[in-house]
Parts: sequence; C-alpha cells; structure tokens
Amino acid sequence: MSSRRSRQSSAGVSRISDDQIIELVSKLRQLLPEIRNRRSDKVSASKVLQETCNYIRSLHREVDDLSERLSQLLATIDADSAEAAIIRSLIM
Repeated sequence: MSSRRSRQSSAGVSRISDDQIIELVSKLRQLLPEIRNRRSDKVSASKVLQETCNYIRSLHREVDDLSERLSQLLATIDADSAEAAIIRSLIM
C-alpha cells in the first residue's frame, strides 16, 4: 500500500493523501513558535497538530480580548467621531 494513495471514507469520497498530511505537518512545524524553537525533526506529527490547535486557541483568545477592548473604547467615545469609525471598521 503506497503512502501516495488517498484515504477513502465509507462514502467513497476522496480525502487527503498521506503525502498531503506529511506536507501539512512539515509546514506547521515551520510556522509554530513552540515547535520552531525546538528540533522539529524530533517532534511527532501528533504533537505538531496538538500545538497547532493550542496556538489557534491562543490566537482566538487574543482576538476576543482585543475585540472586547475595542468595544469598551468605542463605548467611551463619541459615536460619530472619526475614532469611532476606525474602531467600528476594526471590529467588523
């Protein structure tokens, strides 16, 4: 069985190939700060995917925090001001 074969679901729909998974994990290793600072060849694919999920959650929290801060700032300034328009454009 070749690693180039596509994985099949029970419905017979073509899914991601093993080579595509390897390429994705390799790219994620290069992008993730937690992994990039270590010897990435020693980190398992499972750990890379786990770190990716953790990093995405962290980014979501940062976005939520910034959105909340912008909303609070918007509540304290004149709704028709240029600053309010800028903040609204950042939130939307």
